[in-house]
Amino acid sequence: MRIRRSPAPAVAGAVLTAFFAALTACSSGGPGAAGTQQPGVIDVSGSQCGGTWSVPGPGWHTIQISNQGTGGAEIDLDDPANGAVYAEIENTGPGTVNPISIDFGSGKYALVCLFSDASPLKGVTVTVPGHATGTPAVLPVTYNDLIPPAKACQAETETALKVLAPETATLAAAVRSGNLTAARRDWLTAHLQYETLGDAYDAFGDFDTEIDGRADATGVASPQWTGFYRLEYGLWRGQSLASLVPVASRLNSDVDQLAAWWQTQQVPLADLGRRAHEVIENALEFQLTGNDDYGSGTTLASTVASITASRVLLALLHPLLAPRYPGLPAVYTGLSQLQSLLEKEQLPNGWWVPVSALPDSARLAIDAACGQVLQELAPVASITEPRNTVNDF
Repeated sequence: MRIRRSPAPAVAGAVLTAFFAALTACSSGGPGAAGTQQPGVIDVSGSQCGGTWSVPGPGWHTIQISNQGTGGAEIDLDDPANGAVYAEIENTGPGTVNPISIDFGSGKYALVCLFSDASPLKGVTVTVPGHATGTPAVLPVTYNDLIPPAKACQAETETALKVLAPETATLAAAVRSGNLTAARRDWLTAHLQYETLGDAYDAFGDFDTEIDGRADATGVASPQWTGFYRLEYGLWRGQSLASLVPVASRLNSDVDQLAAWWQTQQVPLADLGRRAHEVIENALEFQLTGNDDYGSGTTLASTVASITASRVLLALLHPLLAPRYPGLPAVYTGLSQLQSLLEKEQLPNGWWVPVSALPDSARLAIDAACGQVLQELAPVASITEPRNTVNDF
């Protein structure tokens, strides 16, 4: 499941900003609602975070943040009581002015300035009077918060690899025996097990290229192309099983080496939430287009396996997401709807309708369901991005 590496901080920040924007748009009326004010520009730098500022009262207001420092910065609008974030400006450059627009409710607000060349600063506390409800704040997820789910993810992956290794051994034995029917069946079993691991953001390093790499870079005739897809190509395109014995043996060896290597690794904390989204995006780009079909016609089954991978990650992150993301139930609903549509295309003999053979109506419904669940999943990566707060320094 080779997909792109982690986004640059600016991209991740843009996603987080989009999440906060979505929260504000849902809270009441939107930034174009009556009563919008335009307070003066608020200067921030590495030595001061905003000075004195105010808003006229509850409602939609825009504050303009001017970076007077010499470097880039992240500017957060926080609840000073607990550090929960109402909105943020990610990677604002020196000399730039950026707006923060939210529905200010009754309560307390403070700017927090994190300049790359200075210690984090918390600005003055601004109190908005009354009893109005405004944009909700999202409590940051810290690095310490992510350690338990990361350890659990490490352990679950290790267990899953211990299941995969005997499956690839069985597959290699079937290829050596010359039993095409068994080899195809065992290939599907092992490949779907691998897909449930949700290897996104290069979690498996070079092993993923060796075990599940596409032929895009090398071409199908290259001896450098190895792994599941290489074996699929041979099993479904008439290549002799004798010629595929080295491919199957290499696959089994690579999986054994991955299982041993994984025991010494640590899951990057920032990747947990991203993977929950990216395994489904990967499915939309490569599986639901049929791009990864090298003959078996089972990319819909691979998408179901990706849904399993996403569910596993969401379960690990659920204690962090449940109090922070009101849209979490819609994520589970969307995954279930997508899986239901996919499973309608499984044949009575256990195989699957190839994407290329789907009726237009079925393909459109599946693509729409996948697109919707990706929208619902997008905030997960943002919410679970580990963030230092001013209290951590």
